[in-house]
Amino acid sequence: MSSPPAQIRVLPEQLIHQIAAGEVVERPASVLKELLENSLDAGATAIAIDVEAGGVKRCRVADDGHGIRRDELTLALARHATSKIASIDDLERVATMGFRGEALPSIASVSRMKVISRTADSDVGYVVTADNGAFSDPSPNPHPVGTTVDVADLFFNVPARRKFLRAEKTEMQHVLRMIERIALSRFDVGFKVFSGAPGARRSVVDFPRALDAVACTERVAQVMGAEFVETALHIERELGNMKLSGWICLPTAARAMSDLQYFYLNGRMLRDRTLMNAVRMGYRDVLFGGRHPAYLLYLEIDPSAVDVNAHPAKLEVRFRDGRLVHDFVFRTIERVLSETRAGATVNDQAPTHFDLPPAQGSQPQQGALGSFWPMSGATGGLQQPAHFGYGRGGGASLGASGFGGSRMEAGVRDAALWTSNPASAATTQAARASTPPLGFALAQLHGVYILSQAADGLILVDMHAAHERTTYERMKAQLQAGTLPTQPLLVPIAVTLSVADAELAEEHGDTFAQVGLRIERLGPTSIRILEVPVLLQKFDATQLLQQLLAELREHGASRHIDETVNEVLGTIACHGAVRANRTLSVAEMNALLREMEATVRSDQCNHGRPTWTYVGMSDLDRLFMRGR
Repeated sequence: MSSPPAQIRVLPEQLIHQIAAGEVVERPASVLKELLENSLDAGATAIAIDVEAGGVKRCRVADDGHGIRRDELTLALARHATSKIASIDDLERVATMGFRGEALPSIASVSRMKVISRTADSDVGYVVTADNGAFSDPSPNPHPVGTTVDVADLFFNVPARRKFLRAEKTEMQHVLRMIERIALSRFDVGFKVFSGAPGARRSVVDFPRALDAVACTERVAQVMGAEFVETALHIERELGNMKLSGWICLPTAARAMSDLQYFYLNGRMLRDRTLMNAVRMGYRDVLFGGRHPAYLLYLEIDPSAVDVNAHPAKLEVRFRDGRLVHDFVFRTIERVLSETRAGATVNDQAPTHFDLPPAQGSQPQQGALGSFWPMSGATGGLQQPAHFGYGRGGGASLGASGFGGSRMEAGVRDAALWTSNPASAATTQAARASTPPLGFALAQLHGVYILSQAADGLILVDMHAAHERTTYERMKAQLQAGTLPTQPLLVPIAVTLSVADAELAEEHGDTFAQVGLRIERLGPTSIRILEVPVLLQKFDATQLLQQLLAELREHGASRHIDETVNEVLGTIACHGAVRANRTLSVAEMNALLREMEATVRSDQCNHGRPTWTYVGMSDLDRLFMRGR
C-alpha cells in the first residue's frame, strides 16, 4: 500500500536563510571573503581581520569605510537588501564586489553576529546583534567611522555542516590564501591579519597600503615569492572593449603545482575554466609535461558583456562571447611568450617594480587601465627582461639536413682572441659589448652539450633540444605563410552526432574549413567529412571532429587541429634534429647559437625542456672560493 503524498508547506524563514547560507557560506574563508568584499565596496583603505580557531570560533573584520546609517543597520541584515543595485539595468552592469544582498543574512543565520558601524555624519556608532536569526534593535556603541562585523560560533546551529570543516590549521590556511587573493586585487588597501584569542592575539600577516611602485612589488613578492617577481614577463594589450594586463612566469619558472595562478575580472577574483584554458593554451609547446605556469592577470571588460550573477559566491561568470574572450587571452599570452628568445636573460637583471595602482575612485593615471587595475605597464612596471642587441637575420642559418657555417669564422677568431690574448681593459670591455647573447662556442661536452663563453660567464646548450626547437619553429612559420594543404576524401566519412552537436558543427563549419577540415551537414544528426588536413590524413577523422566539438562545448573555442598539427611538426623536428654524439665544428656550433638567438620560444624544446643554462662568473668564483 503506497503512502499518502507529503504535504506541501512554506518553509520557516530561518530555515530558508540556512539553506541560502549553504550556497554562500562553505567555511570561515568564505565568510571572510564576503565581509572583505563589503568593506572594499564601502571604500575602506585599512582593514583589520581577527581569526580565532581557524575562523570557526570567531571571524572579525573592522574597516574604515563610510559605515552604515543607524536606520539602515537592521535592514542590512535583511535578505535581498542592498545599496548596490536597484534595477535590472544595474544588475547587467554591476561594478561592485557584492550585489545580491544575501551574504550578511546568510552568515547571521548560521552564527552569532554583531555589527557595529558609524558614519562620518554621526557622533556615535550603533550596534546590532543577530543570534540564530533573531535581530536586536540598534543601540549606541562607541566606534570610529567605519564598520566592524563580528561573526562567532560558525555553524553552531547547523552541526551537520560543522562536521565538514577541517582541522584548525587547514581552515586557517584557506583563510590566508583567500586574503592573499583579495590583497592582490587592491593595492591601495592595507590588510592586517591577527590570530588567537583576545589575550593571546598575534599578528599573522601584514599587507601595508602599497602607494608606490616599490611597495606594490613587495606585496606581490610577499604573496607569490621573489622568484616570480624576478622571472615574470609583462603583459599589456587592449582589443575593443577588452584589456589584459599583468604578469606571467617564464616557462622555465613553471611549477609542479597550480597554486600561483591568480586571475581577476574587473577587480573580482575568479577561477573560470574558459580563462584558465586560454592561459594553458598560450603556454603550449613551452611547458614540460605536468608543469603549471604562475601568473597574475587582470582582465577588464565591459560589465554588460559578462554575467557575474552566475554563481552565489561569484567565483564563476558567463561571457556574452566566450570564444572572443578565450581567443583574446590565448593570443595575448602566446604573443608575449613568442617574444622570448634564448640568451635574452643571460645577465641577471635587477628586480624591477610593479606600477603604482590608482586609488579607488580616482582617475586612472596615464598608462593605467582603470580603477579596477592594481597595476599597469606604463612606467616603472615589472618589465620583460631586456633583449640584448642582435638581429634576426644576423647569424648563419641552419639547413634542414645540416649546419651552415658562413659568416661565423670571423666570430670564432674574435672569441679566440678574446679568450687567449692578454687584452687591455678597454679592449676587453669592447669585446664583451660585441659578444652575442649566447656567446661563442668553445667545445662539445660528451657529444651532447655545447660549451660557450658568454660576456660574463659560461653557457651550456643541449644541442639536440636547441636544434629541435629551431627546426620546429621554422616549419611552423613556413606552414603559416601558406594555406594548410588539404586532402579530399575519396569516400566521405559520415558521422552521426546529437542534434545539438550537429548544429554546433554546422555553425562552426567555416572555422573548421580554415584549418583544413571541410564538413557538410546531411540531416538533423548526420555530418559528412569531405576534406582533412594533409598532415592529419592518417588520424581518425571522426575522433578529430568529436574532440573539436567537445572543446567548443566546454570553452567556446577549439585549438585541437592546431595542436595536433603542431604535434606532427614537433615529431618531424625531433627526428630531424641533430643527434647526441654527432661531432660539430666550432662554426656549426656557433651557427646553432645564432639561430637560437633569432628563434622564438628557443628557451625550451618542443617538449618544454630547457635548451640552455647559464653559469655566471660569480658562481664560478664561489665554487673556487676566489676573492675570499
